[in-house]
Order: sequence, then structure tokens, then C-alpha cells
Amino acid sequence: MRWPEVKLGHIISQVSRTARDRSATPVYSISKHDGFVRSDQYFKKQVFSEDTSSYKVVLPGDFAYSPIHLDEGSIARASEEGLISPMYRVFEIDPDRCDGGYIARCLKSPKLISIYGSLGDGSVHRRRSVSFERFSDVEILLPPLPEQRRIAAILNKADALRRKRKRAIELLDSLAQSIFLEMFVSGEQKSWPAATVGSLSLNMRTGPFGSQLLHSEFVDNGIPVLGIDNAVTNEFRWAERRYITSRKYDELRRYTVLPRDVLITIMGTCGRCAVVPDDIPLAINTKHLCCITLDIGRCLPEFLHAAFLQHPSVLRQLGVEAKGAVMPGLNMGIIKGLSLPLPPIELQAEFVRLVRRLNIQRSLGIEAQSSMDSFFSSLQSRAFSGQF
Repeated sequence: MRWPEVKLGHIISQVSRTARDRSATPVYSISKHDGFVRSDQYFKKQVFSEDTSSYKVVLPGDFAYSPIHLDEGSIARASEEGLISPMYRVFEIDPDRCDGGYIARCLKSPKLISIYGSLGDGSVHRRRSVSFERFSDVEILLPPLPEQRRIAAILNKADALRRKRKRAIELLDSLAQSIFLEMFVSGEQKSWPAATVGSLSLNMRTGPFGSQLLHSEFVDNGIPVLGIDNAVTNEFRWAERRYITSRKYDELRRYTVLPRDVLITIMGTCGRCAVVPDDIPLAINTKHLCCITLDIGRCLPEFLHAAFLQHPSVLRQLGVEAKGAVMPGLNMGIIKGLSLPLPPIELQAEFVRLVRRLNIQRSLGIEAQSSMDSFFSSLQSRAFSGQF
């Protein structure tokens, strides 16, 4: 049976309750991944106005979206009472015709998110605003209430499995961090000699500057050129592919990246770190990276990678309060001067063995997560096109 298509405007109503004397009510923001989130917890600081009297009240079951970030998925259903910025659009659904769980899933589906991008008004793409009137013109399939509830239940179960898999990967990452801290930060390090990164390196270099390598000299195939995107996730990944000719490489061969070099981003998103894999093809790095070839008889790349990102002493020297934060400024001189306790090479090797075992499990988990994401996307497509 073909379900009817209805405009959102026929089943939703905009609401605007102002806060007035609800100063004690928590303030929320809407994120594209996590929906309603406590603003102070999400941003780690207060970003909202001290005076919230003009803020909107959302009640459990209300929906809201960000007019300028709707195309990124910033739309969600509230689970508890809260306040949100006046910029958000708040609406409620017709409970006699709609199941909140079904509507929430539908409004976040890839199909609708792809539609939102065409609804905005304004000349600057990142600031194009979607009015409630334009939003209300969007059409969705509206099956009978029992069918809506069935679809929502199926998608909720599938999504719960996805989240569990994601959580398992996060726990493996936490375990690797815990192993590092236990082996290299608790107790024994006090007796280890200190060494600077510069003293542990056979070669440190950034990439070609200025006219040495022009953007116009990149070609479609040839010798890869590594940049920020290859290290920004704190593990080596092939991202945007850039190449130079073999002839150009002959001019820049001193910037060659070797297997197990350590890459640190020093421009753009500073302070991200990755170890170059053993199977790296012939490649060079850009000026946005500091490339370190270590004396592996004294310091293993995986140890330096972990120390740079997690060791409290290193983070303090870099002016970072918490691991994972973007560093305020970085250059090769600062990196050379970083001092850290240097554990015996045998202990470093044991750490590498443990982390490699964890990484095998993590890779399997990521592969399973990718398959689950594809399955969930397929479920959504079928659910909101009447194919269930």
C-alpha cells in the first residue's frame, strides 16, 4: 500500500515560549550528531548570554532546528525541558497523526538532509537560513501510526547497535592511552634520563617553502605530497591526493618521507601527529608538516607519537591543558626542544607490541562499524521511501 505524502506544515506547528523567569532552566544547543546537548558541557564553557529572558522554552517532545545549520543535520527532538537561543525554530507535531520517534528519524534521514540544502535564503552558503515557511513545504511519507511506531522501533534498535560498536572502538582507544600512562607516567619514569626530540632525531625537516613548490605544479599522478590531511586524525590516512612529477621530485628529494617517520602538523590544525606506515610509497611532505626521522635504537616512532599526544610533561611544554586539544602555535624549533623522560628501548618495544594488538582489534571494529553504517543507511532509505 502506498503511503500518503504530506507537507510538514500539515502536521507541525511552530511554537515560541519565552523563558521569562526560568533562569534556572539549563540552556541547550543542537548539534548535528548528538541532537540536544547542554551548551556549557558541549562547548566546555558558557557561550550563551547571561540574560536568557528572551530564550525559547522547549518541552519534552518538542522539535527544534538551526536555520543556518539545518543542511548539516542540526535538527532534533527534546527529551527534557530546556532553553535554547532565539535563533532556533521550535515546533511541535500533531500527536494524533504522528509518532515522535518516526518524525525524529525521518527529519534526520539522508534524504531530507539532502533537501534542506536547497531551502536556504541568502548569498553566503554557510549562512543561508531556512525559514519555517520553507521548512514546512518539505514533503514526507506518513504511514499509519502503528506503522510509524514499527519503523521507529526497528531504526532505534539498529542505531543502538551502531552506537555500541562505536563505543567499543572508543574503549579500545582509551585502553591504549591507559597502557601508555601506566607504563611511562607512573613512577618509573623518574629514574629515566631526559632527552630532547632533537637529540633523538637523525633528521628533522619541514617541506618546501614559497616558490620551491607551487600549487600549479601539482599533477594528477606521480609522487605523492603529504599534508595536514594525512595526519590530522592523529593516525596516518590517505586523504586528498596531491602529486608532483618525477622531475620535480628530483629538485625536492631532501623532503622525502621515510617509513616510520613521525609527522607533526605545524600549520592550520597544529599539533596533530601520525606515524608513517611501512608501505608508504616514495613521497615528500609539505611545509605544513614537521617530518622526523628518529634514531630507532633509542626512540621508537610509536612511543614518540604517544608521548607527544599524551605525556603530561610534553603537553605542559606545549601549553596544552588537555590531550586532544589544538595547540596554540608550533614550529620545528619548539618540537626540537621538547624534553621527555626516555624509557629503555625494550619497554618501548613492549608498548608497541601491545598497541599493535589493540590496533588490529580496532581495525576490525572500524570495518564492522562501516558495514553497520551502510546497513543503517539502507534501512533509512527503505523506511522513508515506503519499502518496509
